[in-house]
Order: sequence, then structure tokens, then C-alpha cells
Amino acid sequence: MIRRSRGEGRLGAIMNNLKNQRYKYLILTLVTCLVILIITPTVIKSMTKATLPQITFLAEVNFPTGLKFKNTEVGGLSGITYNLDRQIYYAISDDRSIKAPARFYTLKIDLESDKISEETVSFVDVTNLLNETGKIFPPLSIDPEGITFNGTHLFISSEGDRERQIQPFIKEFSLEGKQLRSLPIPEKFLIQTDSGIRNNLAWENLTITPSKKYLFTATENALVQDGAEANISTGSPCRILQYDLISGQPEKEFLYITEPITSTSNNLGGFKTNGLVELIALDDTHLLSLERSFTLDTGNTIKLFQVDLSDADNIQQINSLNGKFTNISPVQKELVLDLSNLELISDNIEGMTFGPVLPDGRRSLILVSDNNFNLLQVTQILIFSSNF
Repeated sequence: MIRRSRGEGRLGAIMNNLKNQRYKYLILTLVTCLVILIITPTVIKSMTKATLPQITFLAEVNFPTGLKFKNTEVGGLSGITYNLDRQIYYAISDDRSIKAPARFYTLKIDLESDKISEETVSFVDVTNLLNETGKIFPPLSIDPEGITFNGTHLFISSEGDRERQIQPFIKEFSLEGKQLRSLPIPEKFLIQTDSGIRNNLAWENLTITPSKKYLFTATENALVQDGAEANISTGSPCRILQYDLISGQPEKEFLYITEPITSTSNNLGGFKTNGLVELIALDDTHLLSLERSFTLDTGNTIKLFQVDLSDADNIQQINSLNGKFTNISPVQKELVLDLSNLELISDNIEGMTFGPVLPDGRRSLILVSDNNFNLLQVTQILIFSSNF
């Protein structure tokens, strides 16, 4: 029989107590890790939602169809961009050199006054676009839609015309309207029998990153070989095209899927559409996109999304998606504003740009509508503040 001293007994008790404490600590650690694993996705999702930009509506300024300025009819404003140094805006008209030569307007928007009215927005100049021969574009030879400013010059996109076999383009112009260079267009976008851009659903948008490294544009709906146009049930697979502005070469493409057409009736006839009509680059991998839906029953539905390219697959080498893109990671997008929730009736909004910083430190955001030169529509300019 072995007898333990009182000291040995006490030591054993201490050791048992330490073991129990270790087990308790181990169990507590495991439970803590399990809780973290469970709640982390929820916390991250909550943080993401909390950090989404806030956009606040400030004012609306409308101009009637038929407004004349320097012997032109103001209308068809489908894109707008901002010159910070001169504090002026350039807005492209999508007039196909029919009502007047293809052109862009120079505007001033005074956001420093206490009250925003029609006097807040003024047209100060109009500039004709010149082709490679230095002459104005002939009627129906161009469909200008997108415009963006790189600090010295303008880039302008034309959707082309599938019915007339006129190819789309992206060209650089001086502020005097002189053509400086053309960016190469990947073959998959060119109009061919069974491929290329769809009529009036091509490059409605252009944007340059703040770093001036990249230019982005995107098709409004799918290329012919990629899938169908948007409908009431499903969106359309668009391609975002990224150019390296130093080399001038297209270097990446990303899949962007639009929302379905907004409608309250599946059987309603008549014209209906939804498309990606504008982009603003927030940085090299994040964009703000504008989708415009229209049906006879709902009118125009305008939605803004924050877009993340970071984890999207580069689809540049894929010539045809064939409507099958389950194995492709598209860009991620999250709704930041639905204009349907505001107390206003949206017209055919197609242009968007950031303006100056406002007195409260927030950034101004300007949206402009294409009135289609239709007497039932207006040229609508919407002014917002944002914390982008």
C-alpha cells in the first residue's frame, strides 16, 4: 500500500483542477470559433450593405422638346461628362446628323445657388463632330451615344447601324470636334451575318477610370452570338469591354447580366426593353452602372448599381457565349438606387456623370435624359448628392 503525503494529495488536486480548466478553455475556444464561423457571413453582409453609397435626390430641371440653341434642336442627350478644371459639362446628342450635324453640347450647371431652377442649367456652346477627312458626318453615318473626358480630349462611341451595315466605333476627339484616333474594335463586336452588336443595343456608354489607365464601355444587350435580348422574365448577357488607354488596345471583357424588363403585364404588346445604358468608373475595378427599362404600362424604370469586377472572369477569348454562361463568373452588382422610389416621373434617362463636390462635402451626381426628339417627352436633368 502506497501512502501519499498531504503535499502529494494537494499537488494531485491542483493538477486535476488545471486539467479541468484546460478542458473548459478548450471547449470555450471551440464554441467561440463555431459562433464566429456562423455569424461572420452575416456580419460581412451587413457591413457591405452599410457601406453602400447613399444617393440623395436634390432637384429636377426640364427643357421642352423643340428647344433651339445656335441653329440646332437640343435633344437626344444620351451621355454626359464633366470637365473639372473648367467646371463645365459635355453632353452628346444621338442625332444621326439628320436634324443638324452630329454634335455635343457644352453646359454649365450652377450647384452653388440656394435654389435650383431652369436658370441653374444653361447651354453655352455646341460643337460639330468631324470625321477622318475633317468634314461633318453625313446623315445616318453615325449614331453617337457615349461620351467621356480624359482631362484633355473626349472619347465618343457610336452604336453603328446593323441594318445599314455601319460598324460601331470608339474615337478620340479634340474639344473642337476634330477626330484624333480610333480605338480598335474586337471582331466579335463587329456586324456580321450571325454575330456582332444588335441594332440600337450596342455602346450607349463610355467611362474612364480616375487613374486614366482604363476606358470601359459595354453593350446595352447581348451580342447576337451571346444570347437573347432582355425580356420580362430574364435579363440579357452584356459584355463590358476594358481598354488600356496607354496602348489603346482592348485587354479584357467581363460578363454583365441586366435585370429583366420591369412590367406589370406579361401579355402587354408594344415596344419594351431594358438595357445597360451608362457607366461611371469609381476606380480601376469598380463601376456605377445605370439600367433603363421601358414598357407601355410602367414607363421608364431607372436603376443604379454598384459593380465589382474583381472576381469576374475575363471572357475576352470566348467569342460566343451561346446563351450558356453557368461556368462563367459575372461581375457582381448591387442596387444602390431605384428612381421609382422617388417622387418624380423619370424620362428616358441615359446619361450620368459626377460633378463637383458640394458645399456639404458630398459629391454631385448628374443624370440626363434622351428625349428622342419626341414632343411627348422632355430633356430631363436630375441632380443628386452622393458619398461616392
